[in-house]
Amino acid sequence: MKNQKLENSLKQIAKTSFIAFLFILSSKVFTYLYRIIIARQFGPEIYGLFSLAIMISGWFIAIFSFGIPEGITRFVSLFRGKKETRKTSYLLQVSIIFLFISGLISALILFFLSSPISIRLFNNYDLIVFLRWFSISIPIALFASIFLSVLVSFEKTNKFSFARNFLDTSTKLVFILIFTFLGLRINSIIFSYILGILAMLIFSYYSSKPLLSGIFKNQEISPKLKKKIRKNLFSYSWPLMFVGIISFIFSWIDSFMIGYFNIEGKGVYNVGIYNSAVPIAALLIIAPSLFIQLFFPLITKEYAQKNNNLIKEISKQITKWIFLLNLPVLIIMFLFPGALINLFFGKDYINAAFSLRFLALGIFFYSIFIISENLISMAGKSKIVLFDILLASLINIILNIFLVPKYNINGAAFSTMVTYIIWSLISLLQARHYVSIIPLKRKMFFILLISAIPTLLLVFIKQFIPITLFSLIIQGSLFFLFYFFLVIYSCLDRNDWMILRAIRNKIKNRGL
Repeated sequence: MKNQKLENSLKQIAKTSFIAFLFILSSKVFTYLYRIIIARQFGPEIYGLFSLAIMISGWFIAIFSFGIPEGITRFVSLFRGKKETRKTSYLLQVSIIFLFISGLISALILFFLSSPISIRLFNNYDLIVFLRWFSISIPIALFASIFLSVLVSFEKTNKFSFARNFLDTSTKLVFILIFTFLGLRINSIIFSYILGILAMLIFSYYSSKPLLSGIFKNQEISPKLKKKIRKNLFSYSWPLMFVGIISFIFSWIDSFMIGYFNIEGKGVYNVGIYNSAVPIAALLIIAPSLFIQLFFPLITKEYAQKNNNLIKEISKQITKWIFLLNLPVLIIMFLFPGALINLFFGKDYINAAFSLRFLALGIFFYSIFIISENLISMAGKSKIVLFDILLASLINIILNIFLVPKYNINGAAFSTMVTYIIWSLISLLQARHYVSIIPLKRKMFFILLISAIPTLLLVFIKQFIPITLFSLIIQGSLFFLFYFFLVIYSCLDRNDWMILRAIRNKIKNRGL
């Protein structure tokens, strides 16, 4: 019975992950094309302004969300596990009203603070226009987050992936091409960005509507229970509000410090150069993103039913899959950082090559141990998650203060790498302490050893073949094929083969 439930859970995650992969992959392609158009069409300075505007508006979104979207995901999953539909309806009703009000307030605050933020913090008047327009995106993004959380909570992850990973980015790309063709210049960046978020809101709302029918009707729930639901929601969510704030701050600390120190009077320019490495390193987030969308609501529902052994087995298997997928990507980034940056952003951004190596290693560690962080959240330890991100941000800020003035963008990237590694190890130890789970499998070490064979071969070949787009594609493809050939025939277990057979059967049944 236990094995059957594990198999069903893994099949469900794998099935969802395969579809999510298509949306996430297209999202990355569209995102890179969108950023490449901005970087190449408008230059590093405008690209830097765009990056700073995303950073600042993102801070406001993190602050004024108050952690409610994450609270929706956890409690709706718990209530569904216990079949308490009345609680689900009231929880969502409170969340919608609260975030509607906070979204409007936050937009007004950023609009009126755009001038002092731009001039006093970044000494750049051109940033004002970006911030005033981007303030409109805040309430749209907050409202969209409600319906996206509903989709995840009800395990409608395919629709979530389509809205969050495909529709948002594809809309931005289409409109920036149209607006640029029409000659709107900088406004093409602003309008396309806002329209992408708006498209995500509209789709997620209509997709969630069947799940939310009757939400504003009388739910026949006692005032005492309503008070308890509100208390539990905000008690869990307020630490996650700070987690959201600090997480976003953490992801932009490097850009902020580079812009703030304004080395050689090229602060915004250096932010643009650095942000060519960031999205490439972020490719390592694809693998965990494939599984986390369904992993968290699934284990939370099982946690409500006290199926701890099942949670342990699922966690270990998912961690192994993330490690297996991300390891070859990390190796390619380490061996060809300059070629990758030149391929995506052009030779003007090539100085970010070493930064890419540092960022890739740090994000790789985080991608492996993100499962531990989800286990801590599953157990309701949101304050622990807050402490971890707060500590990580403090470490990153201190390292940036010392290293950015001396080493510029490479100092920022090295600071982030060290911080990610420390943060990951802390999460691993905490997951062991609070839920008695270490989500690691012994075969991960064997996968690491096996990867040395294709890596050494690639290093050897690399010495004799000039790096061009064609040679990079050929070498990378051969490396991936050899790596997965070795892994498939030496490192897969029963659960892995079960998933592969399920995928093969699904393809056969569809006649592909």
